[in-house]
This record gives sequence, C-alpha cells and structure tokens, in this order.
Amino acid sequence: MATEFTWNIAQMERALSDGIVMTVHYTIEAFDGAYRSSAYGSLGLEAPDEDEMIPYADLTPEIVIDWLKEKFGEEKVQEICDALQAQIDQQKTPTTGTGLPWAS
Repeated sequence: MATEFTWNIAQMERALSDGIVMTVHYTIEAFDGAYRSSAYGSLGLEAPDEDEMIPYADLTPEIVIDWLKEKFGEEKVQEICDALQAQIDQQKTPTTGTGLPWAS
C-alpha cells in the first residue's frame, strides 16, 4: 500500500477584530497501512488582500490546508512528506536500536 499523507488543522489564532487568521497549527500524518508517522507544526500567515479575504466563519479545513501548502511551496511540502516517509521506512527496516546489553 502506498503511504497516504493526511493534513489536519489543530488550531488557528486570529484577530478578533476582523477574523484574520495569523497563525495555523497543523498536523500531518503518514500511514502506509501498517506503519504510521506524524508531525506537528505552526505557520504564521500574512493578512490577505481585502479582495481575497474569506470571512472566518466561512473557512474550511480544505481552504486552510491549501493556504499552508501554498505558503510552504511544493518543494517544502515534498520535503515534509519525504521526512515522514523516512520515519516509516526506519520503522519497517530499523538501522539503529536502543537498550542495555546487561538488561535483558
């Protein structure tokens, strides 16, 4: 199964005076059917032009996720997905281990 990447919005910070979102807190989960990895982050946004303003009450997760991906750019989005995939690959085929040889 190919790895699926799911973006979610955990929280948003906005100005109460006009509803403009200033910061988005997000999660990204990668799941390949057996293994899972995830990341959490925050991203600051600039105020939109007045003609591009979407009322706060009309925002959807899809709109805000599109904002994140646009702000990051394709290359950074791919880097994030690659890092999550690397974590899954490490789970599948570990290259490091932990423990104490005398504590078994």
